[in-house]
Amino acid sequence: MSRQLVVHADRASLVGETADRIAATIGAVLAEQDECHVALTGGSVGIELLAALRGRALDWSRIHCWWGDERFVAAADGERNALQAREALLDHVDVPAANVHEMPASDAGHDLDAAAAAASGELGDRALDLVLLGMGPDAHVASLFPGHDGTDVDEPGVIAVRDSPKPPPDRLSLTFGSLNRARRVWIVVAGDDKASALALAMSAADRHEVPAAGVHGTQETRYLVDRAAASLLPDGMLD
Repeated sequence: MSRQLVVHADRASLVGETADRIAATIGAVLAEQDECHVALTGGSVGIELLAALRGRALDWSRIHCWWGDERFVAAADGERNALQAREALLDHVDVPAANVHEMPASDAGHDLDAAAAAASGELGDRALDLVLLGMGPDAHVASLFPGHDGTDVDEPGVIAVRDSPKPPPDRLSLTFGSLNRARRVWIVVAGDDKASALALAMSAADRHEVPAAGVHGTQETRYLVDRAAASLLPDGMLD
């Protein structure tokens, strides 16, 4: 599967135009099938992107929201991706509660392993229609970090992540197996602090060292970036 690179002039245009792309893609999916299953992402750009979707005309009754990863903290903790997504988008649209598939919080009665098992059970063998991912300066995606055991897992599902190099230490994450069975995977990246990681991710780097290089969709893999993030890419790649 080839990877598509879309370079935007700046962060604002990246967010606005990617929101347009998401809305158009969801609309196209819903024209062909009854539901669209989307994995949302956190991070500063990810939350800006979700906020930008508020004004788009979408049939939220047919959209199901999942997450690529989650911080294993209390449900009301501001660090939770799901809580941030609710504040940015989901509390402002008519999405049915049953369509929002949060990963378990730490105060939901599960330990970390049981939470991973519960989230895996809810996801089942579903192939998501669109997965949105951010990327860290270390090239991690979801909560799959360089050198961590999670980069070895090919089975679909949700895994427990311990000793994350980025706080909080306990997390839940989709595996490469689940990410790579998605039909479309879009990695959204902004800022010159991500430039080195993006250059590695767009190369043939080993996913154990550069997790972002190991994700792809079955139909489409797209990197949507701003010029700052693309600053270390070869000129030929930008043509």
